[in-house]
Amino acid sequence: MLTLAFAQAGGASAGAPQAQQSPIIALLPFLLIFVIFYFLLIKPQKKQQAAHRKMLTELEKNQEVVTSGGIYGTITNVEKENDVITLRIDDNTKIKVQKSAVARLKKADAGQTG
Repeated sequence: MLTLAFAQAGGASAGAPQAQQSPIIALLPFLLIFVIFYFLLIKPQKKQQAAHRKMLTELEKNQEVVTSGGIYGTITNVEKENDVITLRIDDNTKIKVQKSAVARLKKADAGQTG
């Protein structure tokens, strides 16, 4: 029985010599997947975050904004030192919110029906 096991083990390697695959070629599919993810997911997200940061630094008085909570308002005051803005959401209603709570600027033509 033991000689049969040795014969089978020797017969498998007795054929043509197996070529060793380079470790770089073995990692190539993973590198390709990473590059695809970078250009489809990571890079656009970084670009969007940079645009949002730029928008937050350029906020000014009398701009109409929408907060991340869905509140529409007009900026009445921008406090530069502690990143707080005051929003007028109605004639006599003002609230203070963190500057980072502003999600986007309200478009002048969007949502206006009359």
